[in-house]
Amino acid sequence: MRRIAINSLSRVRLNASSRSRHCSLVQSAHFQTLSSLNNGIPTSLDASKNFVHDKQSRLKSTRAAVDTEQTLFDANRAMISKDNGVGGDDLDRQLRADVKTMGSILGSTIKYFEGEGTFDKVESLRLAAKAWREAGAGRDGSKQDSCDEAFKSMISTAESLSSAELKTVSRAFAHFCAIANAAEYHHRARRNAHKLAMFAISEGKQSVAALGPDSDSCGGVLPQMLKEGMSPQEIFDTLTSQQVELVLTAHPTEVNRRTLLDKHRRIQYLLTEADELRAKGVITQFQKKELDDALKREIWLIWQSDELSRRKPSVQEEAERGTLVVETVLWEALPSFLRKLDATMIDLLGDKYSLPLEAAPFKISSWMGGDRDGNPNVTPNVTREVCLRNRIRAATLLKNDLGEITGRLSTTFCNDELREKVGPDARAPYRAYLAPMMAKLGLTIEWAEQELRKVKKGVTPDDKVIGIDEIYVTKKQLMDEMLVLYKSLCETGNHLTAEGKVLDLLRNLSAFGLTLCPLDIRQESTRHTEALDAITKHLGLGSYSEWDEETKISWLQTELTNKRPLTRRSDWKDSEAFSDTVKDTLETFKMIAEQHEDSLNAYVISQATSASDVLAVLLLQIDAGVKNPLRVVPLFETLDDLKGAAGTMKTLFNLPVYRGHINGKHEVMIGYSDSAKDAGRLAASWAQYETQEALADLAKESGIDLVFFHGKGGTVGRGGNPATFKAILSHAPDTINGKFRVTEQGEMIYQNFGHPNRAERSLDIYTAALCAEKHTERARPTAEYRDLMNKLSDVSCDAYRQIVREDERFVPYFRSATPELELANLNIGSRPAKRNPTGGVESLRAIPWNFAWTQTRHNLPTWLGVGEGINAILNSDDGDKFREMYNEFGSFRTTIDLVEMVLAKSEPSIARHYEDVLVHDEKAKELGAHIRDVHNVTEDAILDLTGHSSFCESNELLNRVLQVRNPYVDCSNVLQAEILKRLRNCDDSEEKQVLEDALLVSITGIANGMGNTG
Repeated sequence: MRRIAINSLSRVRLNASSRSRHCSLVQSAHFQTLSSLNNGIPTSLDASKNFVHDKQSRLKSTRAAVDTEQTLFDANRAMISKDNGVGGDDLDRQLRADVKTMGSILGSTIKYFEGEGTFDKVESLRLAAKAWREAGAGRDGSKQDSCDEAFKSMISTAESLSSAELKTVSRAFAHFCAIANAAEYHHRARRNAHKLAMFAISEGKQSVAALGPDSDSCGGVLPQMLKEGMSPQEIFDTLTSQQVELVLTAHPTEVNRRTLLDKHRRIQYLLTEADELRAKGVITQFQKKELDDALKREIWLIWQSDELSRRKPSVQEEAERGTLVVETVLWEALPSFLRKLDATMIDLLGDKYSLPLEAAPFKISSWMGGDRDGNPNVTPNVTREVCLRNRIRAATLLKNDLGEITGRLSTTFCNDELREKVGPDARAPYRAYLAPMMAKLGLTIEWAEQELRKVKKGVTPDDKVIGIDEIYVTKKQLMDEMLVLYKSLCETGNHLTAEGKVLDLLRNLSAFGLTLCPLDIRQESTRHTEALDAITKHLGLGSYSEWDEETKISWLQTELTNKRPLTRRSDWKDSEAFSDTVKDTLETFKMIAEQHEDSLNAYVISQATSASDVLAVLLLQIDAGVKNPLRVVPLFETLDDLKGAAGTMKTLFNLPVYRGHINGKHEVMIGYSDSAKDAGRLAASWAQYETQEALADLAKESGIDLVFFHGKGGTVGRGGNPATFKAILSHAPDTINGKFRVTEQGEMIYQNFGHPNRAERSLDIYTAALCAEKHTERARPTAEYRDLMNKLSDVSCDAYRQIVREDERFVPYFRSATPELELANLNIGSRPAKRNPTGGVESLRAIPWNFAWTQTRHNLPTWLGVGEGINAILNSDDGDKFREMYNEFGSFRTTIDLVEMVLAKSEPSIARHYEDVLVHDEKAKELGAHIRDVHNVTEDAILDLTGHSSFCESNELLNRVLQVRNPYVDCSNVLQAEILKRLRNCDDSEEKQVLEDALLVSITGIANGMGNTG
């Protein structure tokens, strides 16, 4: 069998003596042709006009090119060696070579498995897309004829494909974008390593150079702070008191299957290994072949894998996938980063400023298994199960680390404290000390598995009874024992040993504890109102839901001071007077009462609108017997909720009963996604800014330590910002104060933390940003600026809502011109796309709302209303002051620059194609034309305000990436429109299944090409 496999591979093995010409540097910035060559590809407009009618010769050329596969060790690669550094251009050449190599292998794979005919169709579509881009993509009137000809060729090719071919060709573009993304992720690590090496050389041998000199790295921020006059002690105090809490959520935005993400990760490791071999200078043919074959193997397996999830994941599976990044990456990456931070602090601040053991710059939490807002699949038992599984994973990781430490610590001497614990006869005292700890962790795992069986099946006769006093319940229990060991090593001259794996374990214990990722519970406010309504009716007090706010608050305060329980489980468990949803809500609070310390974090109330919403959750916890109630976190989501947040919190802070429960601390969550969906990006961002300002001022006046929880998504339309450092510094002054809690979700978890190098870089950026934010002077907006922002917000909100809410043509247009209705079939999350299954657009979650518009390249939620708002003020007497505000008010400038970036990624001609193919209602078509006109107005307004002649003109990297990325996404868009057209008119069940698969593949391809989903 092995011989057969090798012979099969030889059919597509490249000919090492035959090499293609080097591509033009401009055209190969990130994404090469599918065959990874420019041979025979037009480089001028005239050639673009002709090639559409002369495809066969070019297809022949690209077929021949694929037969000369690229390798990781081609002679035309820039050689990176230890003895001679390379510049940025040479590094970028390495990226282009990586993408060429993998594109070449993918092309060969397609030819081998699908045949040359399929490959030719892929190339035909790609060549037409490239010509369309070179002809201006509908933005250059002087080239309109060539542009139309090229686009018609794309449409014609897509229409000529069978349903099965639509899927196959879509797969080609989807996989190419995915593996090119893997190469780009690897290249980021390569560039960071190169910059660090150059920094070390420039600083001399005395420099530690643990973290790079970038302006968003601790290695760059700390020297700048010292230069500006800050003392080492001030910087130290900031770094050791700040904390970033990353909350991993189950928001369904990761479209790639885990099995494919694993393959993409392995590709990155292979690219790293190839870099290391090239750096050595001498590489054997065996080493080359091993790596080349390994890379081919991964791409072959990628093509042969099913890229679609055939069913929605269960909540438990979703939680397991989500926390996998902790087990496989962060468990090693976090202590590795903290080791580098420690070295940087000592190097720049002084020997006495090392990172203390008790410092916890990061904490990881999760919503997966606890977020029940609109997801009926998250039951109390599911949350119980996820909490127990998290304990099993944490104890297993800790036990494995202790085993490794035990194997290393053969030392025969220790301090008196440890010797007293193990006795005088212990030959290897540390092993004797660690042995019962290992056994106790084993019992902890066994106990959690036993409890898990109880949750799933009930108690079994064979269960061994394990007492709670026999296991580790809290991280303090294990931490105290580990500190005895650490102290002994330090006191007996074994500092080096103590600062190795022992220190890493202590750092992980601080960050992850014995629960790995403590869960937040989230539920919408109406569920608590419904539960209390059932209780008050049961008690003969009337209908709680019909009381006014003052009556509710009065009753809730009284009950919070009343030690008598409102209900017992026997009152509602089997009672028909309590609905199933009420029983589920009450059982959730009983579940909370059962959980051990550190299993749960906070109780987040979505759609919070009033003080009674918060008091209700506190009362329900106490009534259920929760000894230490979870902190109650209201989530303010809509524009009205944000504007009313300060009033709500003022009411709470003025209630003595409530203040007695919060110990001078409070947390408030700001919803970025839903507020933008409600009011548009500009109005939402200003409301978020003002709300945080007002709440911070209120908390200060009330003597409350307030922490904001930022519910941001990956896309700009959902509050995301790819420049994390700038995003944090754009927050209102005095609202972060060293505490930053933020959601990380979907594809962003993988993008930021899916690989050790990326994870460490992300941790570095967060740490540097929080440190810099606390000591960066940022003036609050002046009264004039506030007036302008209020006018801008009002005009943009009205313009946004006039279309989205008030125009009766909008819903038919949205549902026909985008794949919104079909997105529910994309099995990437456990929860429904809507909170209310029978509701309209208003009940649609923010993720599918943004997801649908991103797919068609319209990106409407980010820019709609922006142009009208800008023009209204630019054309008024305040125009000059408005331009000044753009330059002087950093938060506003950041918002506008993000909108500009999204417009650079948008493509109205593609959006119009979806309309032409899919929208049949004439009124809806009229609205589509109007929206495109608004889009053009918005583009002009942004350029006018910024003074730019083209979008993101100073962002050379973005423009270069878009230049070469766009043709591949264009192909996926044209294919998707054709698929949707056929799918919506298909009556054949078998063909419908093929088309549904093809659609989901195209969705994945566009998401990979755009870099995000929802």
